[in-house]
Amino acid sequence: MKALDELTFDNRFARLGDAFSTHVLPEPLDAPRLVVASEAAMALLDLDPAVAETPVFAELFGGHKLWAEAEPRAMIYSGHQFGGYTPQLGDGRGLLLGEVYNQAGEHWDLHLKGAGMTPYSRMGDGRAVLRSSIREFLASEALHALGIPSSRALCVIGSDTPVWREKQERGAMVLRMAHSHIRFGHFEYFYYTKKPEQQAQLAEHVLNLHYPECREQPEPYLAMFREIVERNAELIAKWQAYGFCHGVMNTDNMSILGITFDFGPFAFLDDFDAHFICNHSDHEGRYSFSNQVPIGQWNLSALAQALTPFISVDALKEALGLYLPLYQANYLDLMRRRLGLTIAEDDDQQLVERLLKLMQNSGVDYTLFFRRLGDESAALAVARLRDDFVDLAGFDAWAEQYKARVERDGEFSQEQRRARMHAVNPLYILRNYLAQNAIVAAESGDYSEVRRLHAVLSKPFEEQAGMGQYAQRPPDWGKHLEISCSS
Repeated sequence: MKALDELTFDNRFARLGDAFSTHVLPEPLDAPRLVVASEAAMALLDLDPAVAETPVFAELFGGHKLWAEAEPRAMIYSGHQFGGYTPQLGDGRGLLLGEVYNQAGEHWDLHLKGAGMTPYSRMGDGRAVLRSSIREFLASEALHALGIPSSRALCVIGSDTPVWREKQERGAMVLRMAHSHIRFGHFEYFYYTKKPEQQAQLAEHVLNLHYPECREQPEPYLAMFREIVERNAELIAKWQAYGFCHGVMNTDNMSILGITFDFGPFAFLDDFDAHFICNHSDHEGRYSFSNQVPIGQWNLSALAQALTPFISVDALKEALGLYLPLYQANYLDLMRRRLGLTIAEDDDQQLVERLLKLMQNSGVDYTLFFRRLGDESAALAVARLRDDFVDLAGFDAWAEQYKARVERDGEFSQEQRRARMHAVNPLYILRNYLAQNAIVAAESGDYSEVRRLHAVLSKPFEEQAGMGQYAQRPPDWGKHLEISCSS
């Protein structure tokens, strides 16, 4: 295991030059202190987890110190925000400190969010607050534990620095990690500013570093775009299957790697609601839960437009045509597994849709339904879950269809059924009220609940002794909490 001063930097993005980013030093936080750290994320850098408790750890990730080899850069990009194009965005409160590679040869961006003002802050103060930093940390690590591709989070550093939002809060920084922080909006920026040389340089950078296997194809850029389409189809299928709402699917929040990225007013569904809007600023419901599928395609189309200098329009359209079929195949496969099914039948889509409609009309808890469905045999499970539904006749009809479907699927012992279903149906998810409880405690200086919740969410499929309070339906106050983009 490594100490902090043993990290090996290779700042490949910084070497692209000043057309792509601006050198900026982080602004230090007052009295930086560790709120929470992820041992799993630290392991990706071969870091000894004990270093998280050392003063230098908080100083490095609180903006007071910097590695000599680091080259902090604020990245420039643009993007479509709520459907409208914004010509210049960029890292307004974040800095790419540099790229570190581990003993396995993997490169990881170290990106410090809340690091102060940059040329792209757009009248903002460049700061992040404690609550949003905690939410991003918990979400990225929780999604990873669920098997949903995501950026990672190394730590949250708290402080005494005052930050004004709707009220005065305390500033914080979260260190997030990804193999790249390049977004759809990077390509849009160079396309719409008519900078073909930089556009080509960026495309070569992404192709060589992140999609090298596409070099072997007759049309490498087209092969890369197809791969991006496939990754996003799979990603959004997992969001939908597990009830995750991103909240702000602007093209500047879409990763070129097809990972969950830039957490804002996200939420996991409590009661199933296909029309749920987690961002209270999204008055038109553009980024509602059910809209995430078509918005994913819309965003890919925006990226395709930016790639027209390299790929023919017909080829781009053909590649975009892969998105919905790939999404549907991935989603249905996930839902089959959540229902405990191992083989495919033609009517499975109808089986899923009928269930979700019943859940929607009855306000059934999305996560707990699937978990409890695997606790017992199909017959006993549906009998026990029946009382959660208002339309009893409708549920009874579905239950008969489901029991027959399970019987046709094959003969498995109840132990096999439970193990298989519990391996894909989490008991613990990051419900907004759980995050809020942890934030309230942290804002008073008690970080124990943040750390405990992070530990529970790191093993979402395993029942953990003494942690039953994290597997309950939310109280009335905990449902439909308003979450904003403010951070």
